[in-house]
Amino acid sequence: MTNTSENINLETKTFPVRLEKEGVISIPQAMQDNLSLSEGDMLTFVQIGDLVLLTLKKLQVPQLADKIAALRQDAGLSIEDLLEGLEQEREAIWLEQQKDA
Repeated sequence: MTNTSENINLETKTFPVRLEKEGVISIPQAMQDNLSLSEGDMLTFVQIGDLVLLTLKKLQVPQLADKIAALRQDAGLSIEDLLEGLEQEREAIWLEQQKDA
């Protein structure tokens, strides 16, 4: 079994951050540079007991869109097919709701 921890850089760095008005914080420029962060990037706070981590949050919408496109192509469906199916599904849901009302 290979010890993979030798290949991982686990250097610990600390960066002071001040909580400003309305909960605003600034990410130090050195950290932004190291992580290739830019304005508008989504980050996530993770709380584990008293420990707080700030992690990059990858947006799932583009990944989901890619998966849907791949499934659509695999099934040989066009966008028009999906939209037609959506229209039929909405009508079926509306009819079901009318029965329950």
